[in-house]
Amino acid sequence: MDRFIFEQINNLARVFPVLDLIGVFLASYLQYFLIILLLSFLFWPKVNKNSAKKTVLVAFASATFSRLILTPAIKFFYHRPRPFLIVNSAKQLIVSRQIVDSFPSGHASLFFALAMGAYFYNKKLGIFLFAGAIFMGIARVFVGVHWPSDIVGGAIVGIFGAWVANTLAKKFFQNKNFN
Repeated sequence: MDRFIFEQINNLARVFPVLDLIGVFLASYLQYFLIILLLSFLFWPKVNKNSAKKTVLVAFASATFSRLILTPAIKFFYHRPRPFLIVNSAKQLIVSRQIVDSFPSGHASLFFALAMGAYFYNKKLGIFLFAGAIFMGIARVFVGVHWPSDIVGGAIVGIFGAWVANTLAKKFFQNKNFN
C-alpha cells in the first residue's frame, strides 16, 4: 500500500514543470516561511505578549525534542531506505542530505511538532502550521525522498513530542508563575 501511494503521487513528477516547481518549493523552502511566520507571531498586534512567548517557546521546544531526540532514537533502531533507492521508476527532484533512514521523516516530525506546540496556545496559528506541514509532507513524497508512511510516522512523532513538551511546559509555567 505504501509503495502504491508513493507511486501515485511521485508519478506526477516531471509531468508538469509548474507542478515540479511547486513541489520542490513546498518540500525544500516552505519550512523557512513557516519558521518566520511562527517567529513573527511574537510581534503581531492584538496578541498578548506572554501568550505569544508561550506559544513560540512550546512550539520550538516541541520541535527540538521531536527532531533531535525522538526521531534519531527511532532511526537508530529502524533503518528504512528511501524510495529512490528501491523503486527504479522513482523520480527524485531534490537531493536528500541523508541517503538512508527515511523513517520517520525528520521534516514531518519537526513541523508537525511546531504546529501542535503552537496549537496548544493559539488554534488559528496551529491550524495554519498544520496545513503547511501537510503540504510539505505530501511534497516530500512527490519529490521522491519519502514514503507516505515516513510522513505519517513523522507526524505522529511530532504530535507526541509536542504533547510531552507541552506537559512539561505547563509544569514549568506553573512553577515560575509565568502568566
